[in-house]
Amino acid sequence: MTQPRRARPRNEQADREIDENLKRAFDQIASEPVPDRFTDLLKQLKEKEARAPRAPDQPEENRSDD
Repeated sequence: MTQPRRARPRNEQADREIDENLKRAFDQIASEPVPDRFTDLLKQLKEKEARAPRAPDQPEENRSDD
């Protein structure tokens, strides 16, 4: 029978550094512009949605325009 592994004690300084680095990486990526390819795809989807016939049980105000 094997013994369950004990959790290592948390190192608060390491946790803070990991949090700071993750936030920094996220902020850097979030501030980058959206690639043209994605904006073009979104535009195509919206155009396709506008041309598609509406389902009879879906009123205009309930359609998503995002």
